[in-house]
Amino acid sequence: MSGVVYEHSSMAELADRSVKDDGPQSLPVDTRNLGNGHQAPSPLKIFGQAKKKINEIFKDIRGYIDESYNFLKDVESEEENLAVKEHVELVQKHQDKVSGIWEVLARDHMKVVFFGRTSNGKSTVINAMLKNKILPTGIGHTTNCFLQVEGGNCTEAYLLTEDSSEHQSLQSVKHLAHALSSVKLDNSALIRIIWPKDKCSLLKDDVVLVDSPGIDVTPDLDSWIDKHCLDADVFVLVANAESTLMQTEKKFFHKVSERLSKPNIFILNNRWDASASEPEYMDEVKSQHEERNLAFLADELGVIDRKNAADRVFFVSARETLISRLHQDQGTPTPLGALAEGFQIRLFEFANFERQFEECISHTAVKTKFEKHSDRGKLISSDLRSVMEETYEKALKLRKNYLQQRQEKADKFDYTEQQLSLLTKEIKDKIKSMVENVERKVSNALNEEIRRLSGLVDEFDRPFHPDQMMLNVYKKELHAHVEQGLGRNLQHRCSAALIQAIQNTKQDMTERLLALLPEEQKQQITGLMPAGDFEVSYRLDCRNLCGDFREDIEFRFSLGVTSMINRFLGPKGARTVLMGYSDVIPRPVPMTPQTPSNETRTIDNQDNEIMMALLTTFASLTSRSTVGAVVVSGLVAKAAGWRVIAVCGTIYGLLYVYERLTWTKKAKERQFKRQYVEHASSKLKLIVDLTSANCSHQVQQELASMFSRLCHQVEVAKSELMEEIKHLDKEVSKLEDINNKSKILKNKAGWLDSELNGFINQYLRDGQ
Repeated sequence: MSGVVYEHSSMAELADRSVKDDGPQSLPVDTRNLGNGHQAPSPLKIFGQAKKKINEIFKDIRGYIDESYNFLKDVESEEENLAVKEHVELVQKHQDKVSGIWEVLARDHMKVVFFGRTSNGKSTVINAMLKNKILPTGIGHTTNCFLQVEGGNCTEAYLLTEDSSEHQSLQSVKHLAHALSSVKLDNSALIRIIWPKDKCSLLKDDVVLVDSPGIDVTPDLDSWIDKHCLDADVFVLVANAESTLMQTEKKFFHKVSERLSKPNIFILNNRWDASASEPEYMDEVKSQHEERNLAFLADELGVIDRKNAADRVFFVSARETLISRLHQDQGTPTPLGALAEGFQIRLFEFANFERQFEECISHTAVKTKFEKHSDRGKLISSDLRSVMEETYEKALKLRKNYLQQRQEKADKFDYTEQQLSLLTKEIKDKIKSMVENVERKVSNALNEEIRRLSGLVDEFDRPFHPDQMMLNVYKKELHAHVEQGLGRNLQHRCSAALIQAIQNTKQDMTERLLALLPEEQKQQITGLMPAGDFEVSYRLDCRNLCGDFREDIEFRFSLGVTSMINRFLGPKGARTVLMGYSDVIPRPVPMTPQTPSNETRTIDNQDNEIMMALLTTFASLTSRSTVGAVVVSGLVAKAAGWRVIAVCGTIYGLLYVYERLTWTKKAKERQFKRQYVEHASSKLKLIVDLTSANCSHQVQQELASMFSRLCHQVEVAKSELMEEIKHLDKEVSKLEDINNKSKILKNKAGWLDSELNGFINQYLRDGQ
């Protein structure tokens, strides 16, 4: 099972030879040195040298990172080209990494932790390696807490507890750490045992051995791993060869493997001396244990391949090794009665484990412990060198371009100012022309709708009743119908074209002003132009406009005197005749001579006035007294004859009766609507100019507001240009200092990389 190659002899031959040489009663030979026939120098010294060297390198790296962080923090700004903020975050991340690496490297020892179930012999294994019975041992649950054995430059061993720096006697360990003691420490507590280095070759090279309670005595394995295992370099699983590898042990090392990447694990199948009592099954049991151990290390944990895993599994008896070494140190022969048959092979196996253990540390510990850190150090130095080189190149390039950029921005500022002035005049003229066009279109459309008002009123279909209360409701609904219909028709006639024209004008304004703005503001300009959310509002307010409408739906005979006079003379003439006064103010007769034509007109006017007076007198007589009517009837009868009068009277009466019978609700509704159309048309004509002006004003406000926002953005761009010019002036003065400092730091990163390469060549490649 060992990875050590013994010269000239096999392990069994060496065991037989030792028995023959030493006699049947003793075994005074130091079995740890039988592998090569002489005491080999400890290969662990390389670890101490490598640790010192890499600590010095990482101390320089830490100082370099701090210097780089302070430098980048000082030059941090909003300048996107330098990307200083990203660089600072990267350096800060490396700063945290180096702090963690330095904390690990600062340890002055390599840590080996022994784990296993209760009574598997962990403490006995450590005692055997120390050649002294230091740790408490016995049947049952013995070790109650963690015991760390480390080398010290002292002549007498002592112990330290976590809560005290006082040196205590080594005898106190049985009182403090024994599970049967009255003093009960927490099972995750740690007691440090300082053991003289000259008594153990492992401890001379700053290796510490940590004993643990049984992993089956507490479910809180995670806290053990966090507190005692994260900084461990080697794990030794002490299993009981009398049973087999248990799930408790597997579960613990699965947790360890999850926290640590491929930990170094050795498996000691302790108490293999029990196989002497059943020699016929020894090979089969050993093969069974070996297969399960290899499967656990290689297949389940995946920490090592099967070929190399065979060098990590050993079958030993820690009790026999301890007995042998205690007698060997005392110079007394080992009583063979205390050892089982075949003990020589088990002693050699234990010595082989120790040698293989040291070789594992010497060949892999430096590599596994320092290679990753050196690679990280190279990555950090490479990243920082790239950062400094990028900062240097960009700062140099910016410094060369800033003056040119300043001139370009100054030219752009002047150009923007001139173009804005020209565009303002041009766009204002365009808005004025569009406003006039809108006013004309709305005016024409409204006049057309007024001419078609009768059709809109005829579309109104509500129950009509001549009662005054019902008429008020009817008129209110008719006002709303006319207002909605006119608004709808005006929108149909005008809105689509108006909105399209407004959008086109907005698009034109945007495109014209977009050329004056930098790229980062173009998106903002696009957002200023709402898409299709503007509507022209046609506020006609027919309810108030036609509020003075008074309908006249009383029956009027079409051949009545009043109707005839109104028909022939018109409304004004009818009022003059029927009411007895005229709206016309008489003008005085001119005193100057008249021309013949003027005289003729004057005579005609006088004749008209005489005729009007006669008719007025006649109508007055006929309308004010029955006597007048009789007189007129008599005169007509005398002239035409009574038969004609009778026929005419009959026809006249029949016409009256017909018209009276046909004067229904429907006729009254038609008369009402006709009167409403006449009244509303006259009122609407009065607000044509006002409505068209209101619509054009809305369009003007929308376009002017849009143009104002665009101009504001141009002013913002001008202000930003001026600020950028000032910023460029300041940056030019800073960039020279940045160039010099970044160049120094870039060269320093190269020096650190060469130091790490030297470390790798000296300690890692030679050890491969």
